[in-house]
Amino acid sequence: MKLIQIAVAGALVTSVLAPFAQAAPAEPKTAALGLQAEPAMSWPGPSGMMLLAVANAGPRLIAVGEHGVVALSDDNGKSFRQAKSVPVSGTLTSVEFVDALHGWAAGHEGAIIATEDGGETWALQRLDTKVDQPLFSIHFTSASEGWACGLWSLLLHTEDGGKTWSAVDVPSTDDEERNLSHIFGGKDGSIYIAAEQGSVLRSKDGGKSWVWTQTGYQGSFWTGQIAADGTVIVGGLRGNIFRSRDGGDTWQQVNSPAKGSITDIVVDGGNFTAVALDGWVITGQTSALHSDARQRTERDSLTGVRLLPRGALLLTSTSGVLVEEGNGGKR
Repeated sequence: MKLIQIAVAGALVTSVLAPFAQAAPAEPKTAALGLQAEPAMSWPGPSGMMLLAVANAGPRLIAVGEHGVVALSDDNGKSFRQAKSVPVSGTLTSVEFVDALHGWAAGHEGAIIATEDGGETWALQRLDTKVDQPLFSIHFTSASEGWACGLWSLLLHTEDGGKTWSAVDVPSTDDEERNLSHIFGGKDGSIYIAAEQGSVLRSKDGGKSWVWTQTGYQGSFWTGQIAADGTVIVGGLRGNIFRSRDGGDTWQQVNSPAKGSITDIVVDGGNFTAVALDGWVITGQTSALHSDARQRTERDSLTGVRLLPRGALLLTSTSGVLVEEGNGGKR
C-alpha cells in the first residue's frame, strides 16, 4: 500500500492521507451515463456545509462541496439556497461557468455534471464507479470545449459541451503519475495545470500538445491563475507561491509570510488574492516578488475565494461560507 494525499484542486486538499493500492492506475473511462448515481439530498443550511469551490455565473455565486451540495446566492453571499436538482451525492470539488447559464462541476467518482439554467438544475455527463479516481478541477474555454483533471494524471477533454469525454495522454515522467490538481487558462489559448513535485503541465496550443515545466520547487501545487498581463501564478503546500512572466518558461518564488497551504487564487488586474488552510488570506501584485498575508482569528480551512463589490471577499471553507467586508470585517 502507498499513501497519496488527496488534493482538491482549485479548492481544498484534504489533510487526511488515504491508502490506495500500488497497482497501475486504471485507464480513465469516457462518458458513462448508464451507472447508478444517488441524487443529492436537500439540506436545511447549504451555506454551512463543507464547500470546496466557488464560481461566478453572471451576478450569481455558486459554491459546491460535500454530499453533492450546490449552493446558489443572488445577493453577493448574504444568503444561499440549494440547487433544485443535482444528480450526484458525492463530493464536488470544482465548478466553472462560461456565462450566466452554462456551467459544469466535477468531483469524486469521476463525476461531471452540467447546467444550462444558471445552476438551478444539473444533468449527469460522466460517472465512473469502477475506479477510485476523483476529478479535482474542471475548465472550459467555450460552451463546447473543456477539460477536467484529477488523480493519477487523469486528464479528460470534450468538444461537445461535455456530452462525451475522452482521455488525453499526459507526457510521461521518470516517476509515477502525478496528480493534476487545478486546470486554468488564459485568453491567448494557453492552458496550465498545477500539479505535484513543483511541476506545471502546460499547453500553448489550446490543449493540442502538452509539456511539463518545472518551477524549482519540490512540493505540490494545488491552484493557479493567469492575470490580465499574462502572468501565471501558482500556489500550493506551506504557502508557497510561484509566478512566471514568460508563459511558464521560467519561474520565480513570491515571498509570503503565510504558512498554510494555498487552495485558491483570484486575480483582479495586476493584483491577486489567495486563500489557504489555517485561515490565511494572502494579497499581492503580480509585478512584485513579495506579498502580504493575514491569518483569520478562527483559522478556518479556507477552500475558495471570490471578489465582491467594494473590496469585500466571499470565502468558502470546510465549515461553510464566510464573507469579509472590504476592511477585513465579517458579516
